Amino acid sequence: MNVPAALIKEAIQWRRQLHASPELGYEEQVTARFVAQQLRSFGLQVATGLAGTGVIGTLETGPGATIGLRADMDALPIAELGHCAWHSQHPGVMHACGHDGHTAMLLASAKWLAQTRRFSGTVHFIFQPAEENLGGARRMVEEGLFQRFPMDAVYALHNWPGLPLGEVAINSDAMMASLDAFEITLSGKSCHAAMPESGADPVVAAAQLIVALQTIPARRLSPLASSVVSVTQIHGGEAINVIPEKVTLRGTVRCLQSDVREKVRALVADFARTLPQPLGVEGAIRWYPGYPVTRNNAAAAALVREVASAQFGTEKVHWQVNPSMASEDFACMLEACPGAYFWLGADGATPSRPLHNAYYDFNDALIEHGVAFWQRLVEARLPPAA
Repeated sequence: MNVPAALIKEAIQWRRQLHASPELGYEEQVTARFVAQQLRSFGLQVATGLAGTGVIGTLETGPGATIGLRADMDALPIAELGHCAWHSQHPGVMHACGHDGHTAMLLASAKWLAQTRRFSGTVHFIFQPAEENLGGARRMVEEGLFQRFPMDAVYALHNWPGLPLGEVAINSDAMMASLDAFEITLSGKSCHAAMPESGADPVVAAAQLIVALQTIPARRLSPLASSVVSVTQIHGGEAINVIPEKVTLRGTVRCLQSDVREKVRALVADFARTLPQPLGVEGAIRWYPGYPVTRNNAAAAALVREVASAQFGTEKVHWQVNPSMASEDFACMLEACPGAYFWLGADGATPSRPLHNAYYDFNDALIEHGVAFWQRLVEARLPPAA
């Protein structure tokens, strides 16, 4: 049964409405109210307030298993530079990652499944706040998501620029890397730039440390152990003729295996403390643990592959795709419940802008593909009683 064109048109209107009213993580008040209102109008049971602005809609049709479908709702602190008619009305905030599309897609899926009801079991539609670096998924889990709403499996998708429209990418293990952030403070002794011998230079120490950190993936780990160490910020100094007292470095570590993650963290900390010492500089590090590896359950991933192959054709499904070294907090749900996360192609005739780009806009053509996919997945995972 094809998804009605009128429903897709309505979902596109929702998506553009959400795009024009973006809200940052844990601030999705208007978005959450809209989502809850729509779910109630479809006849679903609705729970609000989980992780602050999270919304869960429940559709039960009879005996059977229970699954969850998740969409993220938050926007990013980016000033939109595109000129679409549904341009962000909130200065400095925009939907630059397509969460407006994910939300509209899942809402339309809830409406369509509530109408067709060609499955037996229960579906929880999970609308999650604060995916972007704020850990909304972890907070939902910690506040009892899977205790209040027990599930046999949970699924999520993400639109994926660089992958053609109507194609799916997934594997049966790690899809995205873990994330840890660090802040290294290098404390030296300030002095006149013309007399460096009278001080201890944290700028030179920072330069040496930045280069040394790149040897961790290249020389301290196996070439088969995927890891990225990136220094992304350097702060220090105010005047051109003064060697500063302190320099601060910030960055991230990404890994695909938990044991590699622990080893890299230990090495970064060791480098930060020991390498500056010969220069008379003291190094201290502070860690900000982020997301675990987004790791699929093999059986759940195989079901996604099967459903996607039936919908798009086997040749359009990229199975055992290489993981991304970016990170995703749906990983926290996958740690607590078996499930799968996959990418849905976003590139139409004109390639999509990259995610987190100020000119990005969600490709509305994905909505029909996504709604049809969720319908097929639910009906495959929760077949009608014989």
